Amino acid sequence: MGRRTSRVQGRRPGTSLSSGMTPWRNPALVGLGVLLADQITKWWALDALGGGRVIELVWTLQLRLVRNTGVAFSQGRDLGPVVAFAVILVIVFLIRMGANAGDPIARVAVGGVVGGAIGNLIDRIARSDARPFDGAVVDFVDLGWWPVFNLADAAIVAGGAVIVWSGLVR
Repeated sequence: MGRRTSRVQGRRPGTSLSSGMTPWRNPALVGLGVLLADQITKWWALDALGGGRVIELVWTLQLRLVRNTGVAFSQGRDLGPVVAFAVILVIVFLIRMGANAGDPIARVAVGGVVGGAIGNLIDRIARSDARPFDGAVVDFVDLGWWPVFNLADAAIVAGGAVIVWSGLVR
């Protein structure tokens, strides 16, 4: 009798069976990871930093709870529904762009941006007292010399920079 061979024998080491790529290179898993980490850290910030508590860490870095009803740098306050609609359009565009991107690094960056955008969109939906999408985004990382931000914001900025860099390199 011949030796039985595995269906995954030709698989590259470190790749997943279903997608053919390592988990960190899978844009959907990266986006999900950013989304989960963002929501967990926001939950922690609401619990630990409520009531005006500030945690000083190092140099000017501190953790301080801020609720942002605007967009980047607190611009566009009270435009929640308009911002939410624009974010949904951007998410759809990025998913389509990421699906067609040939560069795996750009696809992963798109996953991070989409995960961050969905994280902030969840805040606008779940933390609304009045109209739909009118809630505030939870920000808590304060550098002292930069507007207060959260993990989703950091993923959006870093992912956006990687997407631009990837486009320039090509």
